Amino acid sequence: MFEIIVKKELAPNVKLIEVKAPLIARKALPGQFVILRVYEKGERIPLTIAEKNIETESITIVFQEVGKTTKLLGKLRVGDKISDIVGPLGNPSEIERFGVVIGVGGGVGIAALYPILKGLKEKGNYVISIIGGRSANYVIFREEIEKISDEIYVTTDDGSLGRKGLVTDVLKEILEKRKIDRIWAVGPTIMMKVVSDLTKAYHVPTIVSLNPIMVDGTGMCGGCRVTVGGKIRFTCVDGPEFDGHLVDFDELLTRLKTYKDEETLALRLFEESEGEKVGYSKS
Repeated sequence: MFEIIVKKELAPNVKLIEVKAPLIARKALPGQFVILRVYEKGERIPLTIAEKNIETESITIVFQEVGKTTKLLGKLRVGDKISDIVGPLGNPSEIERFGVVIGVGGGVGIAALYPILKGLKEKGNYVISIIGGRSANYVIFREEIEKISDEIYVTTDDGSLGRKGLVTDVLKEILEKRKIDRIWAVGPTIMMKVVSDLTKAYHVPTIVSLNPIMVDGTGMCGGCRVTVGGKIRFTCVDGPEFDGHLVDFDELLTRLKTYKDEETLALRLFEESEGEKVGYSKS
């Protein structure tokens, strides 16, 4: 069993948990992920490893409560145990000395971007970070990103922190003025699509970390298939990182909606059952 040793709320409905996972902590590299089940018969969900700690034999994961399983995970407390976690899965990021690199992060993707940028900085790259969210409350890992960045830019939709606007606004300005050797984009699928569309015109290699539907994480179920460069790839074993200029984002965005009705129903039934428990406890 995997014990939660730290839990924090980073933003509304965004939680961080540090979990005891000795074997995973020893092997995990930037860009990799785990698949977990909150309880034995629960849904399997993939979550990126935001950090590892060899001394405490733990890994840190950050997630947003959007469906039944993430809401269940968010209810756990320090000392509680997660049924099972498998990993590290996927291919690690290509961490080399490229020169001047940019990391673009949005929402909870900022936490997933952090270990990549940290690794790139340790390799001697000049790191420019552009992170954004809906408002100041949703810009997570800002201090951590700032520590490993040579330059950092923050954007918010409402202008409550940093610059008002989108991360791509800042990215375009930088690309027009400077030579950039490589870009990583991690965040909502639509954000990664827009970043990739933008950077293609500037001929800057752009890596995206995809988050499709995933079940087994070993390439057997086919649920996480994506089209990259006109060929079928499985995100769990061929990714999760791909050349953003080759990804069929329109297909991916459509596939992400495949089980929308089922997910909505599962969440509604879960919330109704939780409401009944609260009502019962008050009577």
